[in-house]
Amino acid sequence: MQAFDWSDYQAFLAIARAGQLARAGTALGVDATTMGRRLRRLEARLGVTLFEQTREGQVLTEAGEALLARVEAMAQAASGIAEGQGGAAALSGTLRISVPEGFGGWFLPRHIEAFTQAHPALTLDLVANSGLLSLSKREADVAVTLSRPKAGPVIARKLSDYTLRLYASPSYLDRTGLPQRPAELAQQHRLIGYIPDLLYDPVLRYLDEIHPGLTATLRSSSINAQHHLIAAGAGLGVLPCFIGDADPGLVPVLPERQIRRSFWLVTHKDTHNLARVRAGRDWLADAVQQHRAALLP
Repeated sequence: MQAFDWSDYQAFLAIARAGQLARAGTALGVDATTMGRRLRRLEARLGVTLFEQTREGQVLTEAGEALLARVEAMAQAASGIAEGQGGAAALSGTLRISVPEGFGGWFLPRHIEAFTQAHPALTLDLVANSGLLSLSKREADVAVTLSRPKAGPVIARKLSDYTLRLYASPSYLDRTGLPQRPAELAQQHRLIGYIPDLLYDPVLRYLDEIHPGLTATLRSSSINAQHHLIAAGAGLGVLPCFIGDADPGLVPVLPERQIRRSFWLVTHKDTHNLARVRAGRDWLADAVQQHRAALLP
């Protein structure tokens, strides 16, 4: 039997996290050729194929997924030893957090500096868009979601509730007047909202909660685009209060008509207790706890 070589398992772990030989090699400070050689050596030793080659890069096979859980446990143990010697600042590698576009673009940036200062050797990937990455496929380490996952090998807990309401620009209200009743919205106003068949989560259907039967006639799959449209005076629309209240150029409309939704903090069961994952979820929970007034004004 060939001797155990931890560097081959480190290479495997880096490829699984990066998804490409070149990116994994950069993370470990070696070239892609060396990464490929280490991977082939490990596959030959184990007698299995660990990755499938695709146009985008390397994708774990079933055998690779099984090995990943064991290698991440080994890496977690090694990280625990390093933390015991070097403290929290010894965290390194990459932490990828998948968040909704609005939360990642408006709420989190104000609270990132403290985290990056506490972990200077850790690379933080903040993926903030209209579609969330998959924890089960190892596309992210931590996810903030709009709904609690109904299945999968994940651990989820509520991060926070948050409030949404209607906003408009003064220029728009100068032209149309300020609505006094919800029924006026359907009769006299242009509504901005999501494209129904492109919603990535059904909880984003909320115009009916303002007034039954309301529909948007100016639509975008992006909450940031909706914000820009509202700010430009193109219509009125629903925004999270942490976006609408942060823009001094917007005016709340029918402020008593508030919508409540929730953010969920989700991690994979196999990596939930990795040091970098613990650090990321603790940071998110602390940021929300300390600044809850922005989410629930």
